[in-house]
Amino acid sequence: MGEREKLLREPVEDVEIDPNMTLLDLIEVYGRVHGFMAGHLVRAVKILCSCLDADLRILTFTANLVATGLRGIFAQLLREGIFNLVITTCGSIDHDIARSTGGRYYKGYFEADDRMLYELNIHRLGNIYIPVEDYGPRIEKFVYEVLGELEDREYGVYEILWEIGRRLDDRNSILRVAYEKRIPVIVPGYLDGAFGTALYTYYNVHRRPKINAFLDEQVLADLFFKPGKTMALIVGGGISKHHTIWWAQFREGLDCAVYITTAVEYDGSLSGAQPREAVSWGKIRPEANTVVVYGDATIIVPLIAAALLAEWRKRRAGADKVEKK
Repeated sequence: MGEREKLLREPVEDVEIDPNMTLLDLIEVYGRVHGFMAGHLVRAVKILCSCLDADLRILTFTANLVATGLRGIFAQLLREGIFNLVITTCGSIDHDIARSTGGRYYKGYFEADDRMLYELNIHRLGNIYIPVEDYGPRIEKFVYEVLGELEDREYGVYEILWEIGRRLDDRNSILRVAYEKRIPVIVPGYLDGAFGTALYTYYNVHRRPKINAFLDEQVLADLFFKPGKTMALIVGGGISKHHTIWWAQFREGLDCAVYITTAVEYDGSLSGAQPREAVSWGKIRPEANTVVVYGDATIIVPLIAAALLAEWRKRRAGADKVEKK
């Protein structure tokens, strides 16, 4: 087969939509539509499903997403066991604590009058409204209560997060599921938010507990220095993305990586950097399966999660049948 024939194998198809189709049917439709990000979405699903046998399966996301209903999907993916390591930002911890302890976030508008919101004691995160009393004060109060119950010893941040998760009674809490499944939640920028400030102000008064962030890095070292296959679903950019691929270089790079982002490449930012740039640093293997899906994570993640859950459950069901035999 010549080069031209190899390139012209699969025609783009016109499709019609069945309003009663399932999410998996919709993803199959995207595969036939193919053009632009539809094709990238389907590639992302195929890559992640092909890497579910990886020893280390990393989920990273930014804090803004935890202020949305995606929080429940992230918790679900962890509960099902699809991912066994989380790397995220301090704001994710803030939102998870706030919402798990009764804080209510509300549907709003990007076009809101922010001066009016300020006077009404309402924070705005995009088109989400957060009452002031349901954020900083609530987080500080709860973190203080947890810290007051801890032993006077040295803790890694991930251990404190497990202690917090143990005390949260919320099925949709990322920290609760992480505690139950003993999934490390690594927050390299743990001081950059209400949780981190609460740690500081409590310690400033009580001189306890002692926090050693190197214990978190030891967890990563123990995971990344092991042989085996590694995959990552990286939602958004910033420190959570970088810390993931930074550690991946110590095992010669990720084997599978899916980026979901709205950031652009041309400004040289880490958030917009493509997987091919990470190859030059040894953070992603040259032969790795990778794709970037450009778009809003609140639209893309539910579709990818549906496909992942279906494939994961199918494999688990097959494994159970084998064990019964």
